[in-house]
Amino acid sequence: MILPVRRLAALCALGAALAPLTACGTPHAPRAARPAAPAHTSPAPTRPPTLAPGPAGLTPVFSSAPRTADKRVALTFDADMTADQGARAAAGEHFDNPGLIAALRALKVPATVFMTGRWAEEYPDQARSLGHDPGFEVANHSYSHHAFTDDCYGLPTVPEDRMRADVERAFTAFRKAGVPDAMPYFRFPGGCYDRRALRAVSGMGVTAVQWDVVSGDAFATDADAVARQVLEGVRPGSVVVMHCTRSAAPTTERAVRTIVPELRRQGYRFVKVSELIGAASGRR
Repeated sequence: MILPVRRLAALCALGAALAPLTACGTPHAPRAARPAAPAHTSPAPTRPPTLAPGPAGLTPVFSSAPRTADKRVALTFDADMTADQGARAAAGEHFDNPGLIAALRALKVPATVFMTGRWAEEYPDQARSLGHDPGFEVANHSYSHHAFTDDCYGLPTVPEDRMRADVERAFTAFRKAGVPDAMPYFRFPGGCYDRRALRAVSGMGVTAVQWDVVSGDAFATDADAVARQVLEGVRPGSVVVMHCTRSAAPTTERAVRTIVPELRRQGYRFVKVSELIGAASGRR
């Protein structure tokens, strides 16, 4: 029996809906449902490790990592320039030290540079170069390099109500110089701080970074003596404080060229401060 065309078409449509094989055409395997495409999400940026605030929310202070069998040491360099030293720089005084930075790069030593905002303004190309070099991290050493306490090596003093603004101004100077990601670490000028200073910069999300090994390179003329002092003081987890200013620390590059191979011979591995803070805070 020949069915009318309209009825045949209706039966074919019904058959196609009920079974993968009908008399109306070729077999078709049922299609599996496609999984929904995952939404494209960028990985959340990883914030550098910091320490939890201290009692009463005071800014936490870091001096060294736990003394474990892992022999890690962080070399840190203060790029000091005080706010009122512009005239001295214009007259030819060098507050930078390109030779030292070149030596660290050649020796493949990662390092943390605590930079004042005034230094970044004076040497923006060098600040930007350090900020884009994965071997270095740039941290905050205030804008003015004025002290946050009284009686700190003869430095002028920042009024308490201007301390926070001085730190923020340094971060602004870094951004203007082209430093993309300054670390949330702050070193007090001269290393001088008290409870009032910790309270003044609390709530900024920064960890104050001190040290446990003083290199003695400031105004030193004997590179060997500086190297000996560092080598005698370093322990696993140490933070060494040195300087990145030719005029105030002329022997630092030569000292580093002695310190680095000897510590490596002793089994030490050079890291940035962020790695040590990560170890102290439980992040590896």
